[in-house]
Amino acid sequence: MSKKIQVAVLVENHEYDIVNFQKMLYSFIDCDCYVQPVDLFIRDEANKNHYDTVLWYNINWDPPEQDSHLRKYMESEIGGTRQGIILLHHALLNFQKWAPYTEVSGVRLRGADGLFKYTQNETVNEHILETGHPVTSGVSDFTIVDETYIIGEPEEPGNEILITTDNAASIKNIAWTRQFKNSRVFCYASGHDNNAYANESFRKIIHNAIMWTANKS
Repeated sequence: MSKKIQVAVLVENHEYDIVNFQKMLYSFIDCDCYVQPVDLFIRDEANKNHYDTVLWYNINWDPPEQDSHLRKYMESEIGGTRQGIILLHHALLNFQKWAPYTEVSGVRLRGADGLFKYTQNETVNEHILETGHPVTSGVSDFTIVDETYIIGEPEEPGNEILITTDNAASIKNIAWTRQFKNSRVFCYASGHDNNAYANESFRKIIHNAIMWTANKS
């Protein structure tokens, strides 16, 4: 078995720059990143529990249907082990008005109740609020061009805010960590396209997040 960090990367229901996203994942030479649809991951009983961390990069707007494999996973399995959780960019919008995902993400208003706006190609100054955290290790304040979101601020108990921005088209607190059951969780509102993927500081944060959520740092 490979000694590399094993990462499941979940995609669904949202287009993205596949080639450049994959190039970013390939740059993490100490990681094996397996991109797959959410549904196939949920049904993969042979492998799903063997990943060190799971990076969600999907949108599933509505709560899972009753008796579905996804609902069973979200209600009974996620967080049951030390397997890490990363919610990247549009994955923050999953399962609107569904309390179990609020507990995972640490943000209650996820594009629901009329509180949702996105703006593309914004200049985003990212301020590292917590320089001593493993996720932000080696990263100074930086600027990227990215899509921004106005959703609810991550105000649920247990959040540790790591990165903020002063961009008026964005939520102020754009990256945070929390604990969900046995899992370390990292949430990051940035990451729409190659303007982010190719940014050295963004890549460093994602790599650090993989290591930290996988309990390797």
